Amino acid sequence: MTEWYYADTANSRQGPITTPALLQLRQQGMLDDATLLWREGLDGWTPLRELAHELSGIVPVPADPPAMPATTSNGGTAEPVQPQPGAGETPAQPADTAWQPAGNDQVPSTPATPASATASPYTPPVAPVARTATVVHGGDVVDAGFLKRVAALFIDSLLVTAVYYAIIIAAVLLFGLGGTLTRMGSGTPDFGAGAVALMVALYFSWPVISGVYYVTMESSARQATLGKMAVGIKVTGLDGARMTRGRALGRWASHLVNYLTLYIGYLVALFTQRKQGLHDMVASTYVVDQWAYTDHPERQQRSLGTVATVILVIWAGLLLLGIGFVMLAGLAAAF
Repeated sequence: MTEWYYADTANSRQGPITTPALLQLRQQGMLDDATLLWREGLDGWTPLRELAHELSGIVPVPADPPAMPATTSNGGTAEPVQPQPGAGETPAQPADTAWQPAGNDQVPSTPATPASATASPYTPPVAPVARTATVVHGGDVVDAGFLKRVAALFIDSLLVTAVYYAIIIAAVLLFGLGGTLTRMGSGTPDFGAGAVALMVALYFSWPVISGVYYVTMESSARQATLGKMAVGIKVTGLDGARMTRGRALGRWASHLVNYLTLYIGYLVALFTQRKQGLHDMVASTYVVDQWAYTDHPERQQRSLGTVATVILVIWAGLLLLGIGFVMLAGLAAAF
């Protein structure tokens, strides 16, 4: 299904929306013939009037009525009088000089304005939408495979775990919780301030560390955590652009869905067309190669890569080692 983007009256890019939704906005008068549209495959932002052949069902806007000829005093006719803009109005500008949405990272050139034509003091200011990175559409996009994402998750989990235990150790040393740990199982009702600090560190440190790490890194200019950088992938919105902090926070929170489904939400990436996990669907995001949506899509890698392969081998070795210890412990208990 074709996804469209359009520029609203505040010079902000909106979308993606489907063709029926676009038609409904047009019929409601929220879009006009000069509204700039873009979809994948177009070279640039194009006025709606030039795409009418693609959008069936658009209600045409009646053209301006023809100018009525003026009658002279002797009964003849003069040249047609064209309507003039009223007070406070400005002549319409051609489409090619109109505002270009921020997705192209372009700032429109402003035509020179006579000194006498001053803007109304009641006109709200409109700031151009600035973007920190160019999003290039139309090229090939390689979605991150399931194994690459597993390798990145393994690296990130190790980093978050290391920071978590460092905070726990620091709390023990700072608050002197060595004796508190022994009293917690003794049935003593009062553990003191040390026990409270320990419980807060145990229950809240992990989500705080994890949230700050994922939200900050995935909404940064690199659009990736350290684990994703290592294996060469990144997170984007549906339009290929960098996520905002709010969307990154929503994506991190949506991981809870995977836990509620006993991690089946992660396995969904094996069967979806764009390799989206359940949390990606909730947050409307993609995980793609680090060179996707750039000027060099040819640098994308479809193979697993050296770093991801090494990480997966280490992970498999640790898993087999853990299973072996469990089996040995079971055999020792049996005899």
